[in-house]
Amino acid sequence: MTNSTSVQALFQPFSVGNLTLSSRIVMSPMTRQFSPEGVPGPNVAAYYRRRAENNVGLIVTEGTIVDHPDASNQPNVPHLYGEAALNGWANVVAEVHEAGGRIIPQIWHMGARGQVGDYTEAEIAAIVQAFARSAAEAKRLGFDGIELHGAHGYLIDQFFWEKTNPRTDRYGGDMLKRTRFAVEVIEACREAVGPDFPIVLRFSQWKSADYGAKLAATPAELEQFLKPLIEAGVDVFHCSTRRFWEPEFEGSELNLAGWVKKLTGKPTITVGSVGLDTEFTSLFAEGKGAGIAGIDELIERLERGEFDLVAVGRALLIDPAWASKIRDGRWDELVPFTREALQTLH
Repeated sequence: MTNSTSVQALFQPFSVGNLTLSSRIVMSPMTRQFSPEGVPGPNVAAYYRRRAENNVGLIVTEGTIVDHPDASNQPNVPHLYGEAALNGWANVVAEVHEAGGRIIPQIWHMGARGQVGDYTEAEIAAIVQAFARSAAEAKRLGFDGIELHGAHGYLIDQFFWEKTNPRTDRYGGDMLKRTRFAVEVIEACREAVGPDFPIVLRFSQWKSADYGAKLAATPAELEQFLKPLIEAGVDVFHCSTRRFWEPEFEGSELNLAGWVKKLTGKPTITVGSVGLDTEFTSLFAEGKGAGIAGIDELIERLERGEFDLVAVGRALLIDPAWASKIRDGRWDELVPFTREALQTLH
């Protein structure tokens, strides 16, 4: 396999706030459930270190849950609270930094068991503070920033989307009011970490229950949606799509990350089946694997400035050295994403 486009654009430094990255490659957050009782052990530290050793500029951890009873029903998803879990993350951070990498935790609440309309305002305030405490702990542990998970139908996104937010108080109603919960989370986290500590927000138009969903149907609506989030303190938008090459709106080739950057001027991360010849959902829903795809179009878009950073998920999950192999032109050494390869995941 060959790739005619120079890959050097992927290996240029990038800075935001007090954070400088050595490459434009970001490891996507991917839930693995390898942290018994919420505590990440040495195996988790080794997992992330291997990617840092192989030219990944920024690692976004798997989702880490906040201290709230509804935050997760999965016992092996890591916590970002409690002494044992925090000590585990301190070791992860140390290993990644020793390898020359940068790492931020993705902080999440997996969602309401019923509807977001079931939460009282007092409970919402408690959840906001739980996010802020985890953000403060992330900074204390030496993480390089934080990412808030506002995508894919999890709690923040449940407030964003009209189909899952029936509230009639200040947390529901029109698009602007549906951002109120996220705004309060972002503001509380910003207060907890200070002005120069990067806050990334991951959001998506699509939902796991509806791939065709759109929070914003037009660029004008998207701009309206993003404005309060920026004012609250978001530094970078991680724009989750299923296929990075698909246009977000008719009449333009820009993808979601491209539109967000154009409308706001903020740095953006693109994501969606990078390096794979099949979009990711079919890998599981249909039991398919994925071959290796070229990245010429990705690099051309990066060089045009459509987005600033490129998040890679399954390709990096299956192959810790993916970025190094791309940099060195070792295309024939790239590992395809298959069920068999997943069995030997490391």
